Amino acid sequence: MTSDETLMLEFQGGSREAFEELFARYRKPLYCFYRRRLNNPERVEDLVQETFLAVIRAASRYEPRALVRTYLYGIALKVLAAERRRFLTIRTSGPSVQEPKTDGSPECVLWVRQAMEKLDAPDREILMLREYEQLSYSDIAELLRIPVNTVRSRLFRSRLALKSYLESEAKTDPALRASPGQPHPGRRGMQ
Repeated sequence: MTSDETLMLEFQGGSREAFEELFARYRKPLYCFYRRRLNNPERVEDLVQETFLAVIRAASRYEPRALVRTYLYGIALKVLAAERRRFLTIRTSGPSVQEPKTDGSPECVLWVRQAMEKLDAPDREILMLREYEQLSYSDIAELLRIPVNTVRSRLFRSRLALKSYLESEAKTDPALRASPGQPHPGRRGMQ
């Protein structure tokens, strides 16, 4: 299998097939990246497209200093920040806009999402990049332009806070407790 970095360099050289392969590899991970952060599936698909458009526009400036995966998530973070600014502008200057509610989501997913929302934004982003996007500590540090030890400490702090929120919710809401022999609903993928 051809590496992502080789594909990106081939795309930079004009290979449409290389871009299509990168798109096939990263469309779903980027969709999941945005979907975990936004509550509007239609807008999420648009942001995935905007991310790849940014890749096309910046192809001539690409330098293989980092993994393509880190490069794409860096672009995605910038696109997400622009989307949040746009949403905030619409929300504060126009009529009240509400994000659509999710229907049919399992309770544990909503529970974890609510607990994640209680975390400070920088800590939440680091936790999501590590647990959902599976980026290494060094990739996260490079992406956010912070020291690796800062990534480690924020990740540790955010995991502790998340655990605390989930445990306190489990004590107050019996419907959210795991039955004996069942995994704890908030711990899937967060250990």
